[in-house]
Amino acid sequence: MNVLSNTPNSGIPVETLDDRSRAIFRRIVETYLDRGEPLGSRNLARQLEMSLSPATIRNVMSDLEHLGLIYAPHISAGRLPTEVGLRYFVDGFMEVGNLTASERKGIETQVKAAAQSRTVDSVLTEASQLLSGLTAGAGLVIAGKSDVRLKHIEFVRLEATKALVVIVGENETVENRIVDLPPGLSASTLIEASNYLNAHIAGRTISEARAAIAQQLKSAKGELDSVAATLVEQGLAVWAGAESNAMPQLIVRGRSNLIDNLEAKEDMDRLRRLFDELETKQGLMQLLDLAEEGEGVKVFIGSENKLFSLSGSSVVVAPYRDSNQRIVGAVGVIGPTRLNYGRIVPMVDYTAQVVSRILG
Repeated sequence: MNVLSNTPNSGIPVETLDDRSRAIFRRIVETYLDRGEPLGSRNLARQLEMSLSPATIRNVMSDLEHLGLIYAPHISAGRLPTEVGLRYFVDGFMEVGNLTASERKGIETQVKAAAQSRTVDSVLTEASQLLSGLTAGAGLVIAGKSDVRLKHIEFVRLEATKALVVIVGENETVENRIVDLPPGLSASTLIEASNYLNAHIAGRTISEARAAIAQQLKSAKGELDSVAATLVEQGLAVWAGAESNAMPQLIVRGRSNLIDNLEAKEDMDRLRRLFDELETKQGLMQLLDLAEEGEGVKVFIGSENKLFSLSGSSVVVAPYRDSNQRIVGAVGVIGPTRLNYGRIVPMVDYTAQVVSRILG
């Protein structure tokens, strides 16, 4: 399994630290990830396997501070890792565990159960909910691209000026979107638009269908009136937000997990900023694009991640793919920097693989 950082590394070679510096640094980070607490020299002296005095440990900690790997949150307090330190730990020290057979089976069973409805939304929502439950963070899914080959499209009137567009892919996935209808639109026009689309979309991806139909509409004015032609264009545009300026779909489950164990006003302020950032959804396609850079799981720590930089949240994300191995979205977990990266990385990675198999 490949684990990729947002940057190549922290900029500090692993060999910079000697054995005792590495042991002290590692224990400080692991204590933070486990309990969220700073670790002082006296406690460190009791925990380390090697025999070191508190004074020696304080000297080592001073060196680690100078490197920018740890800091003291308060005077006379213990030490916590900085974001640079967390990156250094993830890149050079973290041990990524393997999922057990039962964990793998559980992930597959839950996502496959959602796939029985044959809707993309149900599969992605379940993946997000699943990751939230497994990691005690918030599950995150970004669905930004879709190149499924089309099979059938139909307009279903909901009310006088609203219709449901039902689009079925060759892989039997279904997308449902609501579109606006012109006032006074007849039932025959809806049928006409559906029939025209079905005659031209079969076996084509949405981009191929749009290009072909755009060309045909120029010379097909006798086949379709202007209202039906508008519906045809609308029907193609709603497929998974296929318009170039469409906002990618964001699914977040388990936000309540982020509220647990808040201990300070600063934590609540950070969480409030995170929720604001989630609501605006700005930069989602950028995060999806970053997930495409190279193979494997991407880990964004705190301010490294421009999307959630104000709240200082960390994101572990992996892309999922279609049947042509093209990246069409990403699944992941978002939470405080005190995520259990070693456990979350393989869960995100395997969930992305399962979603790829089901939607591919």
